[in-house]
Formats: sequence, structure tokens, C-alpha cells
Amino acid sequence: MSDDIWRRKDDTNDDSYGTDFGSDFGTVQFADDPTAEPALSFGGGDTGNLPHWTEPATGEIPVLDDEDDVWGAFSEPSEPSRRPERLTIGTDPTGDRSRPQRDITGGYDRDPSRDITGGVPRAGRPQPVRRVGPRGPRTGGIGRDMPTAVTTALILLAVFIGAIMWRPAAVMIIVLAVVGLAAVEFFSKVTEKGYRPATFAGLITCVAAPLAAYWIGDEALPLVFAFGFLAISIGFLGASSIQSGPMPNVAITTMAMIWIGLMGSFAALMLRYSVNGVGAHVGTDTLFMVVVAVIANDIGALFVGASVGRTPLREWVSPNKTVEGAIGGGLASIIALIVFGSQNGTWNTMGEWIALGLVVAFMAPLGDLVESMFKRNLDVKDFGTIVAGHGGVLDRFDGFLFALPATYYLMLVLQPWV
Repeated sequence: MSDDIWRRKDDTNDDSYGTDFGSDFGTVQFADDPTAEPALSFGGGDTGNLPHWTEPATGEIPVLDDEDDVWGAFSEPSEPSRRPERLTIGTDPTGDRSRPQRDITGGYDRDPSRDITGGVPRAGRPQPVRRVGPRGPRTGGIGRDMPTAVTTALILLAVFIGAIMWRPAAVMIIVLAVVGLAAVEFFSKVTEKGYRPATFAGLITCVAAPLAAYWIGDEALPLVFAFGFLAISIGFLGASSIQSGPMPNVAITTMAMIWIGLMGSFAALMLRYSVNGVGAHVGTDTLFMVVVAVIANDIGALFVGASVGRTPLREWVSPNKTVEGAIGGGLASIIALIVFGSQNGTWNTMGEWIALGLVVAFMAPLGDLVESMFKRNLDVKDFGTIVAGHGGVLDRFDGFLFALPATYYLMLVLQPWV
């Protein structure tokens, strides 16, 4: 479509030019309209009159005064931002750390000396020196005060045998004493290392569990530990602030309840079989066989490991425990059960002795390793010193805590009294 209709009012011989748009825009002139009007000018100045838009470009660049150069800042090339060649952890390339942070801790003390459990180390207490690197297996001897250790072991064994010959209730008193003292040692040591366990509730639960098991049976144990956990949790609810460290301290208290209280209760469940009509000596005979097997396992692992042990069983946990020692301890357990089993009225077949020996050969070293792992984590040598030559009660009876549950269920499966 031609644009001539916009250029002239009509096709007559009117000599006027352009198109009249009224008072708002006036007359618009197009390029080919003949006119004698002067070119558009912005009035004087160095630039002069502007050329008509149909004329060819001259190539000249307009000159502006410095004070009028409002676009000069945009013509300067900016330095491109570069990312660091290597980002180092701990640096803050974004600058976010310099901004004020909102406190979401409620004013919790950020003292670096405070440990993760919420406890504050006692003034003047030296911090433990961490061991660096694994220790190699020891092959130059047993490394114990053997005369003292043997004397203590013989005294404990004599007391245990005397209690068995008297009545199951006397053995039950020994079980309660062992569980209670082991719990006291554990809570004392973790408190020394900065934790704040619910010691009273934990001790009550650890002692109540064997009593309930002996009196009522295994169906009472869930209720005991449910009430124990409730007591611990409610106790921390009454704390004044988060500084009490509820999560780690409830966890470590519950750990003691399960490890010492629950697993020690299986000795009471065994003894219950001597008083519930199944057999007069079923429980005491079984517990005696466990004691014999665990002691033989410890002695065999100690001497074989010190003599020919070269392969660490779990080096980062206890470099001095070796695979050769574990094998020697397992064989010693089976041999001891065969020797003493012939005098036992409940476990009296070769198959039962071997089965019990294999269970103890696996579970007793496992319990010893777990306790060593916890001690290494706390960076302590022993949990106590009450048992001369052996450390603490928990150090002496750690293997029993794992062997007792396995033996109890083996007893239920085999039913050697039938």
C-alpha cells in the first residue's frame, strides 16, 4: 500500500505540502515533499543546525563538554570479577561471616572448654592426652601383675563356688553386687570425663533389672527399663537450661542400663530356673559352666596371645588382642567345659559342651572388645581398681555380659535338663 495518502490532503493541484494533523501535532513533512522551510534546529551552539535526515552521514562525532558527559562512567571497562583459583575450607569468600548473625541458641555459653555433653570440666582437672597412632601388638610378655591377679581370681572363684553350694539366693546376691559395682564404676568414669549422666536413676534401674528378672521373669524387664527411661527423661526436663546436655547424657545413661543392667539380668534369669521347679541345680549348673568357660577363655587367650600372637584382632580397639589368642581362648573354653562338664548334672553330653564352648568362645572376646572400645573412646586404661590385678569390676566381668544372654537362649533351645 502506498503511503501517498498520508503525504497530501488530496490529489488536487493544491501546492500545499505535508499532512495537517490539527492543533495537536501540526503539519508533518515527509522526505519527498517540496518545501522551502528551513531545516530543524535546536538553536545555536557549536553544533549548528542539524542536517536533514535524508542527507548522507558525515562521520563526525559530536563533542560534549566534560561536565555534560553523563555517560562517561558507562564507557569505562570494568574489572571482571574472578573466582578464587582454589577455595580453602575455613575461608569466607562471600563475606557472610562478617554479617551480624541472629542468636538461635538462647544465650548458650560458647565457652570452648565446655564439652558437647553440656558438662563443664572441673577446675584444675588435666585434660586427657590423646594417643597418636596405633600401638603395635605386644609380644614381650603378659604385662600383668600375675601373682596378684591369680590370687584375686582364686578368691573370687572360691566365693562363687561357696555361694552355689549354699543356695541360689546367695549367688543372686553376688550378681547384684557385680552389676551394682560395675554401674558405679561406669557412671563415675564417664562423669570424670565430662558427661553428666542421671546416676541415681541409672543405678536403680541397673540393680532393679536383675531383681525383677529373678522374682518375676523376663516379662518384667521391659517395664523396668521403660520406667527407668521415663525417670531419666523427666529428670532432665527439670533442668534449668539446655546446658544440662539432655541428649548425650540420657543416651549414655541408657547405654549403661542396657549394657550392664539388662545383659547382667540374664544371670538372674538362669538362677530362676533353680527355684521355679524345673530343676534344683539347672540355673546354678549353667551359670557355673559359663564362669568356667569365660575364665578358661581369658587365660587361654592371654597366654597364647602373649606367646605366638602376631595378628591383631582389632588393632584400633586393642592392639594386644590377637587372632591367635582368640583361637587359643576358644580351644581352652571347650577343653575346660569337657573337663568340668563330666561333674555337672545338667550339661552332660559332648555336643552340649562343644555348643556352649563355641558360644562363649565367640561372645566373651566380643564383650571384651566392646569394653576396650569404650575405654579407648574415653581414653582410660580401666574403669576401676577395686579388683586387684584385674582393674575394676566392669573390666573383670566384661566378657560375662555378652556371654550370659547367648548362653541363656542356648539353654532354652537345648534344654539340657530334659
